[in-house]
Amino acid sequence: MRVALPAAFLTAPLAHRAYHDRRLGRPENSRGAITAAIAASYGIEIDLQLSSDGVAMVFHDEALDRLTTSTGLIKHHTATALAQIKLRDSDETIPTLAEILALVAGRTPLLIEIKDQTDTMSETDGRLESATASLLATYQRPAAVMSFNPHAIAHIARLAPHIPRGLTTSAYDPTDWAPLAATTCDRLRGIPDYDRTLSSFISHEAADLARPRIADLKSQAAAILCWTIRSPAAEAEARKIAQNITFEAYAAALPA
Repeated sequence: MRVALPAAFLTAPLAHRAYHDRRLGRPENSRGAITAAIAASYGIEIDLQLSSDGVAMVFHDEALDRLTTSTGLIKHHTATALAQIKLRDSDETIPTLAEILALVAGRTPLLIEIKDQTDTMSETDGRLESATASLLATYQRPAAVMSFNPHAIAHIARLAPHIPRGLTTSAYDPTDWAPLAATTCDRLRGIPDYDRTLSSFISHEAADLARPRIADLKSQAAAILCWTIRSPAAEAEARKIAQNITFEAYAAALPA
């Protein structure tokens, strides 16, 4: 069953990793950035990684080093341990998806990206997808799930068929995606898994929106989002094709 992306995802711009600004003490994917996005009437995009004990954590990177005062891989720490690790330039720690769902509580659209757990865009063990689906089973929508890894979205289609799902997509320039195999980049560039995963939207790399495959999907009623917009000029260009944007580093205009 293909579930359409709700119209709410095509109106207010989506704050990339929430409405973050480390200068103001609200790091990406933090509770403060979530609260700021809601206050500004933006939709929200967040990222998920998996703890060692199978808990969905709201965090972008595989490694802790860039974003926290700790080091190592997030998958090597329990959720309890991760909850004690400080996010840089703030008093916050790494939140769980359960915490963020309770905080958002259906007040604004929530776009959830499941980060690739394989490093090769190959078949996953389904643990993060299962943890995500379980939490979304009783969540007040609007919510939608996406991933660069189509295998993750195939799991979501099976585990949570009522949740809108899509693919995060890219030009897949091998020089930007190393160490991902060039053959994998070549395959994913054509977005071949859209129908297999019964997706209803994509979020595509903004600089590559003119690719004919995007127009093809749009003609088939796929919703087209894009990533990541960092200026009003870039937004204006992206909106010639995309129906909505994920943005950061500026205050995107709200619809009239």
